[in-house]
Amino acid sequence: MALLRLQNVHLSYGVPALLDGVDLSIDTGERVALVGRNGEGKSTLMKIISGEVQPDDGEVSRQQNLKVTRLEQDVPQSLQGSVYDIVVAGLGELGELMARYHQCAQQLESEGALREFEQLHARIDALEGWTIERRVTALLSRLELPQEAAFSTLSGGLKRRVLLARALILQPDILLLDEPSNHLDVASIEWLENFLLDASLTLVFVTHDRAFLRRLATRIVEIDRGRLTSWAGDYATYLQGKQAALEAEQREQAQFDKKLAQEELWIRQGIKARRTRNEGRVRALQKMRAARAARRAPAGNAKMRIHTGARSGKIVIEAEDLGYAYAGKPVFQHLNTTLLRGDKVGIIGPNGVGKSTLLQVLLGSLSPTTGTLKHGTKLEIAYFDQLRETLDLEKTAQDNVAGGSSSVTVNGQTKHIISYLQDFLFSPARARAPISKLSGGERNRLLLAKLFAQPSNLLVLDEPTNDLDVETLELLEELLIDYQGTILLVSHDREFLDHVVTSTLVFEAEGRVNEYVGGYQDWLRQRAPQASAPSARADAAQKKPKAAGDGIGRKKLSYKDQRELDGLPAHIEQLETQIERLQTDMSAPAFYQQSSAEITATQQQLTAAEASLADAYARWERLEAQQATGGE
Repeated sequence: MALLRLQNVHLSYGVPALLDGVDLSIDTGERVALVGRNGEGKSTLMKIISGEVQPDDGEVSRQQNLKVTRLEQDVPQSLQGSVYDIVVAGLGELGELMARYHQCAQQLESEGALREFEQLHARIDALEGWTIERRVTALLSRLELPQEAAFSTLSGGLKRRVLLARALILQPDILLLDEPSNHLDVASIEWLENFLLDASLTLVFVTHDRAFLRRLATRIVEIDRGRLTSWAGDYATYLQGKQAALEAEQREQAQFDKKLAQEELWIRQGIKARRTRNEGRVRALQKMRAARAARRAPAGNAKMRIHTGARSGKIVIEAEDLGYAYAGKPVFQHLNTTLLRGDKVGIIGPNGVGKSTLLQVLLGSLSPTTGTLKHGTKLEIAYFDQLRETLDLEKTAQDNVAGGSSSVTVNGQTKHIISYLQDFLFSPARARAPISKLSGGERNRLLLAKLFAQPSNLLVLDEPTNDLDVETLELLEELLIDYQGTILLVSHDREFLDHVVTSTLVFEAEGRVNEYVGGYQDWLRQRAPQASAPSARADAAQKKPKAAGDGIGRKKLSYKDQRELDGLPAHIEQLETQIERLQTDMSAPAFYQQSSAEITATQQQLTAAEASLADAYARWERLEAQQATGGE
């Protein structure tokens, strides 16, 4: 039996209907990807599945006691408290008791606090909450989350992981994910992919990340013009089937339109023909007219063009031993690279590592701390900033692009601003609307429209793919591939990087930015075995370090550092054994029957051991990197 079934569901916020008689069933273990253009109703369909939105008509059947949770697209700004507090908040009243109990366990100095602690212990015991407590502890450990850390201090990737824990703590039958990879760096996206694949969850998700979609989806459900079409299999199978379906639809519509034209000609024949005409044929014609009027054309494709400027000099940017430090701490250092006209360079690294800062230094907006930077001649730079700070929220879309003018000129062709914005899928009404009313995807398209109206021979794109639907994303790829100028591109979209760039600059250990030929997959093949992935290595606790000295071409460390490096594998193993023992003890039913002091002492031991393990891995990586670079 299906976990959930939609039958003949209708939902309309106007004309045409957003969902027009759709059917959908979701079975246990499926990973269903919802695809479709922006505004087709993907997020709305997920809200119907979760019960947040009720359809206008149709039937929604749910398995008895079905639990559905949703991971939000954006991190709520109002969330406060520790990681533990945020996660158990999903449990309602029991969660509030557990959060307060957890807080009291850290503050048992006074008799009042101890008395409250014992009262909370009794109430949680009465509600049989210790099973839930063990589940919380195990989940936080599995997701590698620091339970005592303040939520506000975490990186964007870790915050999304905390929200995932909050969604999972209820053990949902269906987990809904709305753009789960948005604003995550590559390492966080890959961690999420691996977790979801290993967790055996039933998923319904929306994503513009094609690599994420290809790896996870077991079925594709497309929303197109108010209807759902289900495609069994992976994304590649869907693309083939979709193309065949579109071609079949075009043939059927051409045949329909030809017959309709013939019938319209017949009905307009002379008096003799009208006297003898078949009334059944007239009624059939009326039905054909109604069917033609109700036909919904596919959403249009963007027709973006880039205003290409004059050719720059052969050398665009030349950096020698370039570095930049903030508050005395290096953001990057020892960068040596030469960008030539026509190069398309991707920049890869974790969130917060300094990718945007590197762009600012390369463009000359920030002065380097060390090294030299030279710009070539005749540069015309167009810059796409991920924060969209070049957009004026008080102005309309057309004024943001044309600056009050009624037209723009691109590659020698002058177009009315409304017509130009229609090429970027803005209706006249949306073009005249303040951009504060536009969605995230619309703002991204508007920024591209503004960018491409400027003559350029150096395009600088900082996360241009967020919130774009796949069709617009693929068109952007084609434009950038054909662009005759030079490109600097920051992106966490692995497939986009692979399709567009010819080389990559990758943030690696100790602030090093190394250059590789090709895109993301090429970098994975070329990187040195000891090179760190561009991440905070959140998954380090699952990886064992090699024994020191097993590499080839290693440089010599000092005697003290070499001894430390040699001893780290055994030390890490001891810490992992200790953590595993403590977690086992805390999972036992009798653990929470101990005194509050004993419970607190064990929790503190676990926290200290986890912190020591993180420090040990960080130290191991530093020594490995130092050994690889000759002790610098």
